[in-house]
Amino acid sequence: MKDYEKCARELLEFIEESPSSFHVVENIRGRLNGEGFTELKEGEEWEIVPGGRYYVIRNGSSIIAFCIPRKQEIAGFHIVASHSDSPSFKVKEGPEITVEESYVKLNTEKYGGMILSTWLDRPLSVAGRVAVCPGKTSKIAGDIIQDRISTKLVNIQKDLLVIPNVAIHMNRDMNKGVEYNPQVDMLPLFADCAESEGSGALSKMVAEAVGVKKEDILGHDLFLYVREKGRILGENGEFILSPRLDDLQCVFASCKAFMESVPERYINLCAVFDNEEVGSGTGQGADSTFLEDVLSRISESLMAGEGMGQYPDGQGRKSRLLRWIADSFLISADNAHAVHPNHPEKADPTNRPYLNRGIVIKYHGSQKYATDAVSAARMKEICHRAKVPCQSYANRSDIPGGSTLGNISTAHVSVSSVDIGLPQLAMHSAVETAGARDTLYAVQAFRTFFAE
Repeated sequence: MKDYEKCARELLEFIEESPSSFHVVENIRGRLNGEGFTELKEGEEWEIVPGGRYYVIRNGSSIIAFCIPRKQEIAGFHIVASHSDSPSFKVKEGPEITVEESYVKLNTEKYGGMILSTWLDRPLSVAGRVAVCPGKTSKIAGDIIQDRISTKLVNIQKDLLVIPNVAIHMNRDMNKGVEYNPQVDMLPLFADCAESEGSGALSKMVAEAVGVKKEDILGHDLFLYVREKGRILGENGEFILSPRLDDLQCVFASCKAFMESVPERYINLCAVFDNEEVGSGTGQGADSTFLEDVLSRISESLMAGEGMGQYPDGQGRKSRLLRWIADSFLISADNAHAVHPNHPEKADPTNRPYLNRGIVIKYHGSQKYATDAVSAARMKEICHRAKVPCQSYANRSDIPGGSTLGNISTAHVSVSSVDIGLPQLAMHSAVETAGARDTLYAVQAFRTFFAE
């Protein structure tokens, strides 16, 4: 098996194990634990030492892992950031809706900007987390002390749901284009009333899956996910087709390279944020203080370990942190649009990425991407040393583009940044297409970056 094919298959396995952002982080946590990393808690004191390897989790859906060089002379931070979430449907409270005493469907809402039609007629299920307080009921939830509440991951591992299309006989203009109403057209079929266990059947199923009583579940963050497994396809196995390639392809590549690298003069840091698909404006998103907080606490803990915690006003700690940040670099890794084989006219005339042609450096005149001349040159130099091809992306000037993590993160930590991605087709579809070679290209580039 070729190296890139092996890497692609590892990616598909990672995605299969990660049906929600909470599972993504738990998946990463397990891999970090297996490599000897130490978990830190935000509510506890940190004792960080040279050569140490650590991670911290926020909200169960964002994670920052970092490695400290053994040398005392630290120059700054090398950071790769990606995101754990993908467009989906979130299950609402009290979700079950009965239709003419015959069907049960679930009440859901959009999470992120998905291509709605791609979710139709596919086997779906439910994954996420529940908040549990054993021995308590929702009637007295207001009296529950916070530390009694725990969370449990949920993954109903069966073909559970489907969003059925309307037959063409009932809409003869179907192939002329349909505007889908999320509240009307996109609610998933869950049960036949004649076979269902009645009201609360989903809650009962979730409770059984996590091993608690139904009344002990006081809250949930549950999402639909596509049950189809990722696969390799093409004449010579040159493509991959999978759910959630945006952005788990970059998550996987950055985490793999990070765990395989040993820092020299820079603190290596791998950040995976939640909620990018809905703007990042949450306590665990790229627009939160999570990255800023972690960098500050790393500096503070290292200074305390060096006997340099004698600055009551914190100015000494802040000054050193700012010097580190000034010599740091952030790679914001979030997938990019490849030229579409059926619609090449949608791409920019001169910046035209293709599958299997390497890392994509993303540019935007209005700074929706953080790339500038210097950061682009730095990324090109990294790719050159890693012997990895790179290409460029800019959206057509008459087609608005999306945004990503880079320019959001730098609002909190002013670090030199570049926005990159791996080329893909059908971004935000229920299943997406990418190049089989590109994941390994990203791993090699990130590995080189972390080894500097």
